Amino acid sequence: MMKHFYLLFILFFNLFSAQKLQVIESENGKPIANARILLHNQIVYTNEDGFAPVDQNSVNFEISASGFQKTTIREFYSPVKLKRGYKKIDEVKLIKVDLKEIFEDVARNYKKRYYNEPSLYDVTYKEKRSDNNQIHFLVIAETKLWSKTNFYNHNKSFDNNLQLQLNNVKYFKDLKSDSIFVKGIKKFSEEYMGNYFFNFELNRTLAHVKNKASKYSGWIFFEQGNEQLITFNIKSGLGIELKGEMKYNKADKVITYFEIHYLQDQYPMVKRRTGNGEEFDYQLGNAILAFDFYKNGGVYVPAMSRIEANKYVAYYKGLKHERKISRELIYNTFKKSDEKGLTPRVAFDKDIWDNISVKENKNTTILLTGEEQAFIDKKLPDF
Repeated sequence: MMKHFYLLFILFFNLFSAQKLQVIESENGKPIANARILLHNQIVYTNEDGFAPVDQNSVNFEISASGFQKTTIREFYSPVKLKRGYKKIDEVKLIKVDLKEIFEDVARNYKKRYYNEPSLYDVTYKEKRSDNNQIHFLVIAETKLWSKTNFYNHNKSFDNNLQLQLNNVKYFKDLKSDSIFVKGIKKFSEEYMGNYFFNFELNRTLAHVKNKASKYSGWIFFEQGNEQLITFNIKSGLGIELKGEMKYNKADKVITYFEIHYLQDQYPMVKRRTGNGEEFDYQLGNAILAFDFYKNGGVYVPAMSRIEANKYVAYYKGLKHERKISRELIYNTFKKSDEKGLTPRVAFDKDIWDNISVKENKNTTILLTGEEQAFIDKKLPDF
């Protein structure tokens, strides 16, 4: 029974001077979150309000978002309106694809099709946690990330897979501790580290597809050039449903964007223990994992990875705690590196934020949403 949990997504319990650019839907004017903006020398993404920090002198940059037509902006203007990849849902002609064949082919040739050498990235790291719909933890930091192969190898130590260096912690606020549910749990478990890497999630998804009791389907929703938008559905033999979408480059045979939703809130409630050994009831919730890649110098490298989890419920001492977390890494820049890694680097045997920052001056790519700004501005109560 325990091995099944590795196939589930387990959750352990001032604005700046840059010009804001907003990306919205052309049909209704709604903001588009997580739209990728590929600038000359860096990558940024829109926040939940559709805004991204883009200098008004920027020219000839590309904007793309899942489900929308990619566009190139010759000169800065805002808002930018993206058209959907289709006009009306009843006009879409779905084409069936062999989901298992695509996943197996990409997994088998992963190291050939994605960059597989030492790499160094400037990364914007953002993590947010809520309890009963109230934010209680927010951190946004500029970091460096080094990866030896851009591939998770469970036989290697954490430092031989990935290294982090804190540069500037821009925002850090923790209004209440949630340690009662996570105390005594190793923060950097194999799954926690694995979730940084697409190959880890690809293999987990493939394991669901290969389960004899599973049923699955995949459909091409629309195409733009060599890129296909494929939607998929997996009813796992483990009793959960997985839905998602991906962009697949049929020429390079690479998954350039992957988003999967784990619908687990119907999974049976389980018993868990706090770090002090006290038992509580725990209900798995729903989770989203997303990975985005782009071609840089002829090789595919990461642009973004994101985890969101919600409806994870713990009943402890008569109180219900409905928890929500998100963690996002935006790989603003990429360059080829060597095998030496980072010095100093984050020690993974303690909380990331207990490590010391290495101060570095650089242009910020951080833009808070209205909700996040209100949380940062919230005054702590007097005791």
